[in-house]
Amino acid sequence: MRGRLALVAAKAASRASQAAGRGKGSMIGGLIALKIDPTIMTQLGRGRRTVLITGTNGKSTTTRMTTAALQTLGDVATQADGANMDAGIVAALTANRTAQLAAIEVDELHLPHVADALNPAAVVLLNLSRDQLDRVGEINMIERRLRAGMARHPGAVLIANCDDVLVTSIAYDHPNVVWVSAGSGWSVDATSCPRSGEPIVWEGEHWYSTGADFQRPEPQWRVDEHALHGPDGLELPLALALPGRANRGNAAQAVAAAVALGARPEAAAKAAATVREIAGRYRTVEVGGRNTRLLLAKNPAGWQEALSMIDPAAKGLVIAVNGQVPDGEDLSWLWDVRFEHFEGTQVVAAGERATDLAVRLTYAGVEHTTVADPLRAIASCPAGQVEVLANYTAFRDLNRDLDEKAATSA
Repeated sequence: MRGRLALVAAKAASRASQAAGRGKGSMIGGLIALKIDPTIMTQLGRGRRTVLITGTNGKSTTTRMTTAALQTLGDVATQADGANMDAGIVAALTANRTAQLAAIEVDELHLPHVADALNPAAVVLLNLSRDQLDRVGEINMIERRLRAGMARHPGAVLIANCDDVLVTSIAYDHPNVVWVSAGSGWSVDATSCPRSGEPIVWEGEHWYSTGADFQRPEPQWRVDEHALHGPDGLELPLALALPGRANRGNAAQAVAAAVALGARPEAAAKAAATVREIAGRYRTVEVGGRNTRLLLAKNPAGWQEALSMIDPAAKGLVIAVNGQVPDGEDLSWLWDVRFEHFEGTQVVAAGERATDLAVRLTYAGVEHTTVADPLRAIASCPAGQVEVLANYTAFRDLNRDLDEKAATSA
């Protein structure tokens, strides 16, 4: 009875929010449902085969790819907007109560209790690296929490990236693991063994701990520039719509997860490859004669990967950084990112924390100008292709401003 009341109240709150022009209302609906009945997530998860997707980077993209791959089996409940904490998860499950499958993005801090509530069939573990220090805290503590959380679910299949030392530690003792070589362009947070504290030694793709019986497992799935390779000699073409080596790794784990739930590998890989845009990421828009591509990054590992996607032929590069609570107010991570490799491209520092960014660019030896407003920063670039790389709220606000500008001119 309480669960039914919670869902009725959530639906009413969502409608009121929409009527007031305050957005889709899914978050407020989820919050109210949880307030009335704290067990509502568990109730909504019953009878579904659920895949949880977590990691520091790539959650939204991999969730979209996993959803596409699972849709070859049937209807899938999932988040449309990347809301990956409790209220957003409840909203996603409420929005599609009949789907027997679910692909749910989960913030890494929330994974243990969400897994307890939803009893997942599979969990995709992408990567683990330092994030917003003022919110997330010390990375080895997170690894230990996730390891303990997954130990409570021995029946779940863990789809784990064996190229990430911390992810491997989470899954290493689990009885049901599918290892995927999904790549790891960031190893700064795993120079020492999370189990012994002794150094990690890399020998090509292989790595091992010098202080514990802990080393890179042999992957069942791996990806290269052209194909996805699976068990028993399986080889599938993988021509993604999305750029970057990291997205190929995301696709490999999405396909492996769908196959673990019964999808045909060929159909799953083909479906995952169709994903083109995730909540405005990778979108290209025309801004005053400038063909502008938007990229999002939220932490050092994500920034390093996104910077590798910047087209060196672009006429301009706008880097926009805010320091609001969702971004993390501590921007010391800027000094972990390598900005040193931009020559011949006009770089503009933008965002609410443009001055902090400008200091970092100066020390990196990057010639740049400073224009705080991202739209004006784009306009200051030469006509032609312009790349925009922004952190969370800067990216969100720029997309909103671009949509409003398009609506006004329509």
